[in-house]
Amino acid sequence: MSDFLFDLLQQHDADTVYVCQDKASGLKAMIAIHDTTLGPAAGGIRMKRYASEREAMQDAVRLAQAMTYKWAAAGANLGGGKCVVIGDPASQKTEALLRSLGRFIQRLNGLFLAGADVGTTIADMDLLAQECAYIVPRSETSGDSGPATALGVIQGMRACLQARYGSSELQGRSVAVQGIGSVGWSIVEQLQQAGAVVTIADINPQRVKQLAASLQVTVASPEEIMKLPVDIYCPCALGAVINDSSISELRCQIVCGSANNQLAEERHGELLEQRGILYAPDYIVNAGGAVWSVESRAAGGFNSQRARAAVMHIYETTLAVLDLARAEHISTARAAQLLAERRISAARASNSK
Repeated sequence: MSDFLFDLLQQHDADTVYVCQDKASGLKAMIAIHDTTLGPAAGGIRMKRYASEREAMQDAVRLAQAMTYKWAAAGANLGGGKCVVIGDPASQKTEALLRSLGRFIQRLNGLFLAGADVGTTIADMDLLAQECAYIVPRSETSGDSGPATALGVIQGMRACLQARYGSSELQGRSVAVQGIGSVGWSIVEQLQQAGAVVTIADINPQRVKQLAASLQVTVASPEEIMKLPVDIYCPCALGAVINDSSISELRCQIVCGSANNQLAEERHGELLEQRGILYAPDYIVNAGGAVWSVESRAAGGFNSQRARAAVMHIYETTLAVLDLARAEHISTARAAQLLAERRISAARASNSK
């Protein structure tokens, strides 16, 4: 494990991984700190059933790196971090486990600022906050960040439409949404309000049935959704959906969704470019919930108008990435990295003076 760990940290240029366990509550967690050049590391707490400790650690480090890029591109003074908890959130997530995790995060003394992610909720954050002063979103401050994440993705879609078609209007545009969790559901609602033609798919048939009964959408199977001939394919489930086997099946013009780590490997961004598919880098367009939540740390407390303005700015950030990709003749995935890396490099140079 030691060789694997150091190789993993070097591969992703990451700083530290903390391993936490509490026998009494059953807690098994890892906190990855990727970079703190711009400020304390910040990221969500993800709980899921990992196949192995190795898989959990890989997920933590990779997601922490994505958070570094997300904060840097968004203009926030924060670094990248992520916490993963090994376990089934439906059956193993307890108050004792969450409070134990809160005590571990408290020991880091502000090095890591935590929020909700896959498998955790705003109610869980309220429990963690009873043990930890470094939980960013809480129900009494910024509240649920899901709608803000969805709004940021919508802004990313508008920017991509502007770049591809010369108009940012969603009216009449076809969108295939894969995954209708809280964020995907909100994306569908906002798309429908904007007049888009929406097709949905999810592995949970009850959620599909419920959403289809409340909104005018078409339903596809999880196997079909990414193969549809649509303007926008919107992945909102787990990552690595853009891979060697799936890229050849895509029939969309744009990929823009909320899922983290959509590219299985960096080279898949180049392959999308070669196929003429415009890719909106995930950590650029899904930053809405993060920038919404972190607003609670601002002087004077949370301000919803200021937070919404920050989320709406994702439109301009996405356009900046697309413009940089064209100017440098590189993929949008590489352009997003370059945008973030330049800001971090400038901060490092300033700090060294």
